[in-house]
Amino acid sequence: MASLASMAIPGHSALAHRRSEGRIAWMLVLPAITLLFLFVLLPVAAVVVLGFTDFELGYGKFRFVGFENYAHLITDRTFRKSLWNTTVYTAIVAPVSILLGLGIAMLIESEPAARSVFRTAYFLPVASLIVAMATVWQYMFHPTIGPINALLALAGLPGPNWLGSSGTVLYSLSIIGVWQSAGFNMVLFLAGLTAIPRELYAAAEVDGAKSSLDRFLLVTWPMLGPTTLFVITISITNAVKVFETVKTLTEGGPNKASEVLLFTIYQEGFVYLRVGYASAMTVVFLLILVVLMFLQYRILDRRVHYT
Repeated sequence: MASLASMAIPGHSALAHRRSEGRIAWMLVLPAITLLFLFVLLPVAAVVVLGFTDFELGYGKFRFVGFENYAHLITDRTFRKSLWNTTVYTAIVAPVSILLGLGIAMLIESEPAARSVFRTAYFLPVASLIVAMATVWQYMFHPTIGPINALLALAGLPGPNWLGSSGTVLYSLSIIGVWQSAGFNMVLFLAGLTAIPRELYAAAEVDGAKSSLDRFLLVTWPMLGPTTLFVITISITNAVKVFETVKTLTEGGPNKASEVLLFTIYQEGFVYLRVGYASAMTVVFLLILVVLMFLQYRILDRRVHYT
């Protein structure tokens, strides 16, 4: 009996120790859970509820209208235009910034002498204030005094009204978006390139991969799989969330040619004060992001090598 009691005491103490560790763990994560609930989950729940109402900012009363806001979105030409503009902007900015970031990262990786200088130079757009840099781009794209049109004039080409024409404004904003995102993607790809073991390149060369293209296809690109998946996710998300440059440079014009989803939500919620309708747009916007992330991980994650 004494031996049984001595065996039960250590087991009881181990159970008590695990419970104590569990309580400490919950105490440590409680502040993060509280902040997550207050600033993420609760606002999202409030937006979902308001999306089913006709609530307008400044009015105390509102009523539930069911799916009326969502039905109106289908016929809203401004919403459909902003959705199309966001799609075009994302289709340009995301792939170009990814390819440009990868190319710059590989060039910097191959030149270790000036690596820190080039890395800082290309990362500068990420650390700069977007509103301040938008003012610089406004000067760059100016139709009469801008240096871009001045260079085109030297080549004998007519310079368009980059930000003032419906046909060029979205592409002009896309150029700014690529300039803004390429440096961040470059840093991520540099981290991925640094983590690739050098022995793999030597082994590939022994196996017959003599050219740089062979080494890239056989070693670099497969080993960059996790980094590439993360960069694609971040790039698409940031492109869909474009707002600052549109608000600063074009205000969605001309003729709504540069109006994007977040700017339309901002207009409806804070200019026209139609919070219920803006909340319905926000729910659709969040669903688009969730679907995009699901498709990316569903399709791309199978092709990623994590070893």
